[in-house]
Amino acid sequence: MPEPTDDCIFCRIIRGELPCHRLYEDNHVLSFLDIGPISHGHCLIIPKAHVERFDQLDATASGACLAVVPRLSAAVMSATGALSWNLLQNNGAEAGQVVPHVHFHIIPNVDGRRLRFEWTPGQLDADAGKDLAAKITHTLNQT
Repeated sequence: MPEPTDDCIFCRIIRGELPCHRLYEDNHVLSFLDIGPISHGHCLIIPKAHVERFDQLDATASGACLAVVPRLSAAVMSATGALSWNLLQNNGAEAGQVVPHVHFHIIPNVDGRRLRFEWTPGQLDADAGKDLAAKITHTLNQT
């Protein structure tokens, strides 16, 4: 498992060098309230392993992060009175990731404002889809 780094804000929180409002912690995961919340109860789940993108995490750390989601989201919903919530996870700056350490956002909808995405669906061409699926499955079978 990659060790925390000196210059990563989340690694510094993991080591206790920076304060946070801790919600959950185990050997692989730390969860705390976001200091720049989109909504009341917005929190983060981070692996203690320092990697930038989710696809770089090993199965143990990724599974540990995802295992926390149901329990923590239920607790956030109960504590905030939210009726719905979003799970958001960005990979890389081009995808909107600000802190280069894997993190999941639990964003409760407490005031009726929906989290908005720029989502303009396209259309998948059958032949292009077949080719792309073949490339992806080939790569999956190589690993």
